[in-house]
Amino acid sequence: MSADQQGSNSASEKIEQLAREAMDVARKARRHHQNLSGDNFYANKLATLRADATNAFRSLSSATVGDSSAIAELIGLAFSAGTEKKDRAAAFQELVYNLRTTWRSAEIPREDEGLFPLNLLSQTNRGYLVTIGRQMNGSYTSGWYDAASTMMRRLLEAAIIEAFEAKNIARKIKNKAGDYLQLTDLINKSLAESIMPLSRNSKRALPRLRDLGHMSSHGRYFTAQKSDVEAVKQDFRVVLEEFLRHAGLL
Repeated sequence: MSADQQGSNSASEKIEQLAREAMDVARKARRHHQNLSGDNFYANKLATLRADATNAFRSLSSATVGDSSAIAELIGLAFSAGTEKKDRAAAFQELVYNLRTTWRSAEIPREDEGLFPLNLLSQTNRGYLVTIGRQMNGSYTSGWYDAASTMMRRLLEAAIIEAFEAKNIARKIKNKAGDYLQLTDLINKSLAESIMPLSRNSKRALPRLRDLGHMSSHGRYFTAQKSDVEAVKQDFRVVLEEFLRHAGLL
């Protein structure tokens, strides 16, 4: 399997393929009377496969610590140079069974997919906006919804500030000390600003985005669920792009 093919598969699929390659390496080493604990092609190949499997294992998602310990032990047996033929075969079979049942076979999260297109953020020529967006999308596709909504809040704050600065009215969103206001006040100022008229959709969406951001960042007992983020996903897409366009960044 090529590196590109492996990149398109989930972590569990990668480990299974690597384990199959390890079985093949062990068979060929026996056929050519090579010691897997020595310094030769087959021993080095097995060591590389074990390292790749260990790295892929870190990307797996499982329900319990017990599951993690069990799969780690099976990986150790399947890829160890000192494992006997019969034990390696048994470990391989059990490993494949566990990978296809206990362990999720989810695609590796992508940072360029999620709540807002990174290609649009890249057009702003604001590196910090791209960095925040990448973290936001990565959190969302990983299922870390409190983190995702907190980064949504941060990106929205940044876009509002960029818009007010572009209109040369940044003074309106600063306190007496010259510091920028928090999100609630930023939103209130935005809704009331005649120089920067917002669409009807954005006016309706801003309070919903504010509330989710507050709850995820400050709610002591609140934990955001996928449904919470999904409910405002389209709102966020519309509002963020509108502020970026007011800022002249798109």
